[in-house]
Amino acid sequence: MSTHHSPQIKYPKVKILDVLKEYWVSMKPVKWWYLLAAVCFALGTLLSSVIGPLYLKKFFDTLSGATSPIAAVPVLIGIITTIFLLNLASVFCRRLGNHLDSYTFTTVSVGLRTRAFGYFIEHSHHFFSNNFTGSLVQRVNRLSRAFQTITDRLYYNIIPTAVRVVGIIIVLSVTFKILALVIGIWVIFLFFASYLSAQWKLKWSVLTAEADSRVSASLSDSLSNHSTIQLFSGHGTENRRIGGVVREHARLWMARWNVDMITDSIQALINISIQFAVFYVTIKYWGQGLVTIGTFVLAQAYIISLNEDLWQSSRLIRDMYESFADSKEAVEIMKLPHSVKDVTGAKPLVVDMGKIELRDVRFGFSEAKSTLNGISLDIKPGERVGLIGPSGAGKSTLVRLLLRLYDIQSGKIVIDGQDISEVTQGSLRDSISFVPQDPILFHRTLKENILYGRTDASDEQVVNAAKLAHCHEFISTFQYGYDTFVGERGIKLSGGERQRVAIARAILKNAPILVLDEATSSLDSHSEILIQDALDTLMKGKTVISIAHRLSTIRKMNRIVVIDHGQIIEQGSHDELIEKNGLYARLWSLQSEGFIKDSAE
Repeated sequence: MSTHHSPQIKYPKVKILDVLKEYWVSMKPVKWWYLLAAVCFALGTLLSSVIGPLYLKKFFDTLSGATSPIAAVPVLIGIITTIFLLNLASVFCRRLGNHLDSYTFTTVSVGLRTRAFGYFIEHSHHFFSNNFTGSLVQRVNRLSRAFQTITDRLYYNIIPTAVRVVGIIIVLSVTFKILALVIGIWVIFLFFASYLSAQWKLKWSVLTAEADSRVSASLSDSLSNHSTIQLFSGHGTENRRIGGVVREHARLWMARWNVDMITDSIQALINISIQFAVFYVTIKYWGQGLVTIGTFVLAQAYIISLNEDLWQSSRLIRDMYESFADSKEAVEIMKLPHSVKDVTGAKPLVVDMGKIELRDVRFGFSEAKSTLNGISLDIKPGERVGLIGPSGAGKSTLVRLLLRLYDIQSGKIVIDGQDISEVTQGSLRDSISFVPQDPILFHRTLKENILYGRTDASDEQVVNAAKLAHCHEFISTFQYGYDTFVGERGIKLSGGERQRVAIARAILKNAPILVLDEATSSLDSHSEILIQDALDTLMKGKTVISIAHRLSTIRKMNRIVVIDHGQIIEQGSHDELIEKNGLYARLWSLQSEGFIKDSAE
């Protein structure tokens, strides 16, 4: 498991075969084009690097053995014409391979990124609360880039090298067996040495990739909290923190470069030695009259060709390992089972009335601490229920369980007689409109953000929802109106404006169940009065659950449920709870006496 992953999530072990399987899923639509590209690169190499030098040998043998230059000229012209045509055919094959490579890579890249994103986005709320967004984005991109590296190495290095090695050894086995043996031993020894050096480098490659992810995650964390940094004068602290992470990354890079330098030096020594050995053997045989001048040329052409390929072998193996290491980070997440998923045969939720039943619901974020301890609650169709209680009492957790952002550990949540664990998540969330305490908007237009409530709504319906949520007033003041971009996370809008956009989205969705989590907390008194009117319209005919700390916002609810330490300690109407003189009465007394001024008092 990669060390930069969250310790709260246990990731599955991923092997190279698992990475290849993920690649194969995206490659299947273009597998024949992929194969054709490989054939093109192989054929191009065979023509220019294996067959071509044979004609070069013939050229020099003809040249050195010619008794009549005039008679040799037509033969020599025929040979160079053949070499020209072989090289021309090789260029054509390689260019066709390049074209197919571009087509297959772009197709596979789209498949990899969309599949990775599709799987990532279906992970639970727990997963995203334990991972940096920037790091996740980088892993998706790395998966695609790693595939490109592997494909490039396959097309431009592995296939050409394999064709040259096999082709050259076959040719030399017929023309010069001892040289074939020397080159064969050289290739085996060099690949074995390259493999060992790549294994040595792999440790540093993995550590460097993990450090790179930490750098990206740290930068993302700091940049997304720039306001907090400014407010707390944290520039120096953040610079030191980022500097430490970046320096560690640089240290690992330097260590990896040093390893590269050592292995490259060893490889250079091996290559120099083989060149000497090949010429030594060839000279010995030439002195015995067993080889021709053309054989010298052939051996030199083959050695130059192989030397260039085999010089890259260590780097090739290292790049392949690094690419698999980069892919591994994303595949670990793609192999991680979704903690919240639809059961086999899950049916769509059908909400006719909107009755909600919680039966002995228990849940905790860890084994050591329980958040909800046997909550049982029946909410009638069309009933408006307010949830109150101290911070950490379990109110928001209960709502998240209703939305199945987490799965309960025991008990049941039932809507209109249907266990929510047995219906599709999509249909469940389609049936619930949710207005959070701190709405986060997409960096898209106001229109697109409101339309997220119902993507098929007309412009007129969008404007109507905005008017009901009292968004239209401030939207009309913008130069581009509903086509105004709101900035990342909606940063260009005030908290109250973001809240009203979220309410407009809920109004447009018009789901039978409405959940409000401090829906008016970011509004001033004037805006709250306007929004409360919109919410009264929105709540008509719906089952409503409203979480509130400002008790004035839920005073008119049909029932108020007080939760403390994960349990319901009292419930009833406002007047009933005041008479009980319990926790609700004490909270009401505190707020009405000045902690929060209630305009209704």
